[in-house]
Amino acid sequence: MFFDSFRRAILARRGTRGTLAALLVLLAFAAPAHAIEPGDLTLTVTPDLPGGAQPYAREMVLLRLRGVYRTQILLEEVRQPALVNFSWTQLGRDNWGRTRMPDGQMALEFERTIAVFPQHTGTFTIEPFIHRLTINDGGERKQIDVRSEPVPFPVAAWTGASGGPDTAEPWWLPARDVAITDSWDPDPETLNQGETARRIVTLEAQGMLAEGLPPRPVMRTRGIITFAGPVKRETIITPSGPVARATYQWDIKKGVAEVIPLDAIKIPWFDTLTRTLRETEIPARQIGGGLADRAEDLKEAGPAAWSALAAAALAAFGLGLALIGFRTGPGWLQLDRGQARALRLAAASGDASAFRTVLGRAAQAQPDLAALWQAEPDLARDLAALDRQVFGPAASGVGSVDLPGLARRLGRRRRRGTSAALAPAPRLAPLDGPVAQA
Repeated sequence: MFFDSFRRAILARRGTRGTLAALLVLLAFAAPAHAIEPGDLTLTVTPDLPGGAQPYAREMVLLRLRGVYRTQILLEEVRQPALVNFSWTQLGRDNWGRTRMPDGQMALEFERTIAVFPQHTGTFTIEPFIHRLTINDGGERKQIDVRSEPVPFPVAAWTGASGGPDTAEPWWLPARDVAITDSWDPDPETLNQGETARRIVTLEAQGMLAEGLPPRPVMRTRGIITFAGPVKRETIITPSGPVARATYQWDIKKGVAEVIPLDAIKIPWFDTLTRTLRETEIPARQIGGGLADRAEDLKEAGPAAWSALAAAALAAFGLGLALIGFRTGPGWLQLDRGQARALRLAAASGDASAFRTVLGRAAQAQPDLAALWQAEPDLARDLAALDRQVFGPAASGVGSVDLPGLARRLGRRRRRGTSAALAPAPRLAPLDGPVAQA
């Protein structure tokens, strides 16, 4: 009864030291002291190689230390070799437990996992680990060193057609898995000229240290001004290995009025589980020309008061009068927002056929505006060139039209002539003859 109560009290302690102390005290009560025999104290170091393949430089390999000790341990200390050609990190705390020996007797079991990263190609050796134990040997307190065997550690040379740990480009990224998250504030499609958004990209790689992640990618394209922020790196230790995380930040200012396509940034990496090269990417985005034009349309409609309804009715009446005046007197003609946005998107994608289709629909909807376009020589020349590019023979040698520039010019307001200037000439005027001279 006393032994069970004492065992429960000690095992209630948390942490590695508490667990080890509990096991040592229990073993001291449970096992009588006896002389050390060969095989009572063993320490092994085993590399955990995925699929048994030799690792490449900077690839993670787990070293699993296991000690089995059939004796009473009073104190313990692990002495690790220098690991000169490796970077390394210990994964969590040591684990102590009990295991059954082949002869059926119980013994203490020690486990530790270390992640190592060879820095170069070649054949290396993991020198012995030493577990220094203070034991009770036949009633006598004694210090003894338990040594592991040296472990050969070959690191393979890269034989692929491209990439590999020795090339500067692309960045060598050996990992079990890679994930990318991309966030913007505000959404890039809502940006107008002169406005700025912050982009934050987080890159996570399983089975790597943060120092092995690539530098901040270059984000540059025509029409934007980029201010690069600091790079934050951190390594998160998990039981299955370290997870490296890098956070890249940019402030991006829109410098032009048209829509700006921002290309994807590809990041190649080596899958250490399947032993194959793979690729992930920071996604492509569009800056401007999207949600900004629809922001008011996307707002949820709320209940309208009678005063608001009356004001709306009055405004509708005034708008009707304005439209009457617009059709009969001087005014402005322009593309509506939907047509202008469709032209910008087609221009940004470089699709001349889609651009011409949108333009044809706009001309059918507003023939007076189309007539004004044809009245401007430069604009009429560019529209004719667009028709030759879209409808002409493929080998005609016609140069491509500047679609973004043409979209900007077509989207501007154009003053309509006065009613007097646009009025048709009297039908009988040609029959009046010349004016008599005084």
